[in-house]
Amino acid sequence: MRRLLILLAVLASLALLCVVAVVALNTRGEDPLPADMAAAPVTPSAAQVERGRYLALAGNCAGCHTTRGGAAYAGGVGIETPFGTVFSSNLTPDPQAGIGSWNAAHFWRAMHNGRSKDGRLLYPAFPYPNFTRVTREDSDALFAYLRSVAPAPTPNLAHQLRFPYDTQAALAVWRALSFTPGGFVADPARPAEWNRGAYLVEGLGHCIACHGTRNVLGATEEKLGLSGGLIPVENWYAPSLTSKREAGVANWDPRDIVALLKTGTSPRGSVMGPMADVVFRSTQYLDEADLQAMAVYLKELPASEAATAGGAPIRRDARVMERGGKIYDQRCAYCHGDVGQGALGAYPPLAGNRAVLMASTANLIQVVRHGGFLPATAGNPRPYGMPPFNQALDDDEVAAVLTFVRGSWGNDAPAVGAREMMRR
Repeated sequence: MRRLLILLAVLASLALLCVVAVVALNTRGEDPLPADMAAAPVTPSAAQVERGRYLALAGNCAGCHTTRGGAAYAGGVGIETPFGTVFSSNLTPDPQAGIGSWNAAHFWRAMHNGRSKDGRLLYPAFPYPNFTRVTREDSDALFAYLRSVAPAPTPNLAHQLRFPYDTQAALAVWRALSFTPGGFVADPARPAEWNRGAYLVEGLGHCIACHGTRNVLGATEEKLGLSGGLIPVENWYAPSLTSKREAGVANWDPRDIVALLKTGTSPRGSVMGPMADVVFRSTQYLDEADLQAMAVYLKELPASEAATAGGAPIRRDARVMERGGKIYDQRCAYCHGDVGQGALGAYPPLAGNRAVLMASTANLIQVVRHGGFLPATAGNPRPYGMPPFNQALDDDEVAAVLTFVRGSWGNDAPAVGAREMMRR
């Protein structure tokens, strides 16, 4: 009995230490709120509000906090995750439903520490692991702008998460393991333009939220950087920005990178899927200096190429290639050309296209099934698009035509099989 009591005491002590550690890790780097929270708010200047409007565009805040046809920044967008659905909150200055009762210190704590006004821990679907790098000055400007938008009495929706992910205790453990508040630290060895690009890409742009690899807990692997990852639930693959075989731009002219972010298309490529929405809602509105800074930063990302040995061409099933070729002639050749050459300014070439040759076939399957559309931007107001073929082609036919495209006109990428189709 004595040994049992000792064991229970040890276990209780360890449990208490774990709780203390989790609490400490969840409050690290958190500044206390001002003592006089009832002080009269400072009236922001017009310049500060305009600065906040621009920063809201840079962070694509409306993309998650505005429903289609709904009031601006009134929340209610369902963000699907492997753990359930998180609904974005109302950011308008409505005093009950929105952040009308907040002040700049509350907002800064949410951005920097991921904690709401009432002390609740926020789910990282709100990307505070990236926003923690945003400066207090920019946070205050964002808050000033959000205070200027029209109030909307749209109530916040309850998250629909499975147990135990719907508990603050589980979220506290996740944060203890996966989140450290910080700030952007400029690299003194780099020019100001590079540092500005790093600030935008790593902070407000939260590019790693899509272009990063996630662990089993759903946290981005910061050490792997922008090395690509499958966007949870959506089944789009955000390609690696550090690989020349995927979406790396190290050998691009900066003007082409700027054009891609500004218009959605450039001589070197175009955007579809979730990135089209980012260009449509966010990057097309950024000024040339910021787009140039992002281009400089992205060009200098460390390469992550894995050494590959040359070998014989991949062997393919002749019957699948024949079937895929027939489908291509009937459905695809009119736009993409008899030999995958495409049409300049309209339809992308498929021969030698790295989006076609990537190891991940997720995006190809999505585009053939559901279509793919460039964003309509000021620089490209009437873009061409890819129609969906889900109603015309079954899974075997989609796999066959993609296998044909990945193995023709000099392309030599692996076939698309039933396993890939089941995953998407």
